[in-house]
Amino acid sequence: MFTSAESAPRHRLIGTRAEGLALLVTTATIWGCTWPQNKYLLSLLPPFTARAIPNMLGAGFAFAVALASRQHLRPPRGEWRWLLIYGVLNYGAFTVFTTLSLVWLNASQAVVITYTLPVWASLLAWPMLGERPTPRRLLAIVLALGGVALLVGSGSMQADLTKLPGVLSGFAAAVLFGLGTVVAKKRPLAMPPVTGVAWQGLFGALLVLVLALFEHPHWNRLNAAGIAIFCWIAVMPLTVAYLAWFRALRFVPASLAATTVLLSPTIGVVASALVLGDPFGPRQVVALVLTLTGVALAALK
Repeated sequence: MFTSAESAPRHRLIGTRAEGLALLVTTATIWGCTWPQNKYLLSLLPPFTARAIPNMLGAGFAFAVALASRQHLRPPRGEWRWLLIYGVLNYGAFTVFTTLSLVWLNASQAVVITYTLPVWASLLAWPMLGERPTPRRLLAIVLALGGVALLVGSGSMQADLTKLPGVLSGFAAAVLFGLGTVVAKKRPLAMPPVTGVAWQGLFGALLVLVLALFEHPHWNRLNAAGIAIFCWIAVMPLTVAYLAWFRALRFVPASLAATTVLLSPTIGVVASALVLGDPFGPRQVVALVLTLTGVALAALK
């Protein structure tokens, strides 16, 4: 039987764990809903222009949050190189390749392929961190890739080949994000999370902006819905979701966080079906279950 002094810490522990789970669900929902929105933006503007604008706005919003919370904006001297590396991998290159995947694939296909990233992180952890792949993780790879093949394959060789650039781009985004995750685990940033998100977001957005300079957008095609989506992406997935993710990691194990965030592709597939009319039938459900089971096995320790 617990005394009141003993039960209070237990109550606080339950509360913080509940907060962590709530933050994870919020993060997963925000990230999942963003995929059909990005696909819609591609119907209004050229690919990199459509992504560069909200990314730049998102970096600016993150800096504003850092200022409001009175965090030092200038990183320590030894962190600049790592901020650039993480910004390019986790924000810049990730945005470039997910954008390219959305050009060739529908949003529901692109989100599932991209969320195989824990599989690639577990593979990269072998040479970089000395974490040998277990039989469970090898099974995870087979399940995840099998699910992707079922989701993307249409039965027509010609149709499948037209999707190949999008598939490869989605895998490239997943691999590079996995690489950034492993490098960050090996060498975490020594600075506040908000400031770190702001600088990484800025470096990543600048990479996308350079590519956007070669495009020729027709701004008269940008409507009120597009402007609203720009504001949503700048504030919610690029800043609020990342901050919620980092805070959640204080209260729940990393393995639980990795599996909970798998709600994102599920939400992305359902939202894409509802908003954009993407296919959603037995084939898509089976493919989603296979892929997410594989990714969950890869994420668990």
